[in-house]
Amino acid sequence: MAEIIQRDGTWTFDGDTVRIVPGGRAHPVRQELGETAVPLQAVAGISFEPDRKGGRLRLRLRGGACPVLRAADGRLKDGADPYALTVEKDRTGVAEYFVDEVRNALLIEQVPDGPVDRFLLPGPTLPVSGGGGDGTASFDGESVRLTWNWKAEESKTAGGPTTFPLSRIAGVRWMPSIGLENGYLRFEPVEGPVSAPPKYDTYALDLWGISKKEHTAVLVAAAVLMRLPGARAALDAPGAAPALAKGAGPAPAAPPAGDHDTLLRRLRELGELHRAGVLTDEEFSTAKQAVLRSM
Repeated sequence: MAEIIQRDGTWTFDGDTVRIVPGGRAHPVRQELGETAVPLQAVAGISFEPDRKGGRLRLRLRGGACPVLRAADGRLKDGADPYALTVEKDRTGVAEYFVDEVRNALLIEQVPDGPVDRFLLPGPTLPVSGGGGDGTASFDGESVRLTWNWKAEESKTAGGPTTFPLSRIAGVRWMPSIGLENGYLRFEPVEGPVSAPPKYDTYALDLWGISKKEHTAVLVAAAVLMRLPGARAALDAPGAAPALAKGAGPAPAAPPAGDHDTLLRRLRELGELHRAGVLTDEEFSTAKQAVLRSM
């Protein structure tokens, strides 16, 4: 048995399974996902990345094995990554031993590192909920429910919460806030994609990137994704980016740091939201500092 206990979480390995338990101050995505048991057959590799403060232990999964990683499509930050552990300086030796144990088991069991044809992890526990921005998404295995808060546009709140069965969903896509661009959690109905921006789309949450809690929307996307017809069969080819929804394009690029007109406009928008009471003092200060750093 190999084990490493850190403030960031605890990892154990018994020869067959890497068991991951997030720490009490871990990112909300990791806390909401909870304890994760990763079978050895789902592991493509493991590494320890040292730095002056200690380092990071990182588990690399085979393509298509984890619904959360598939839904995230490479957009999870290190702090939100369930398969990364911050290691303190006095535990680097333990981390290196952990790496050796997992690598030896992979070699003995001759586990391939290529993609799999089905999910090997169960994904988020149902019911699952997450999001932020202008509302919250929840999924019970059969239906998705989008509940709007008072910050949402009238086009959403006028009709009350939006509920639709899984059979009405053709695809799902999660995009975190990048730079000055809002993110979203968007469900594509079987009738075809909605042309309205996420802030007006009753099939989408508009995510502002102000709170880490907003990233929990990726867990809802993962839970829905793994239950869509054909999701298990339509896994990615090696190196290909997964198309989680029909017509889903590449991630939008962040605006250039030197685009002062855009940055100033964003500051004005934040000021208006703060004066209107949409943003708290803390939220406004956090968002403002992020924009100022870009300038």
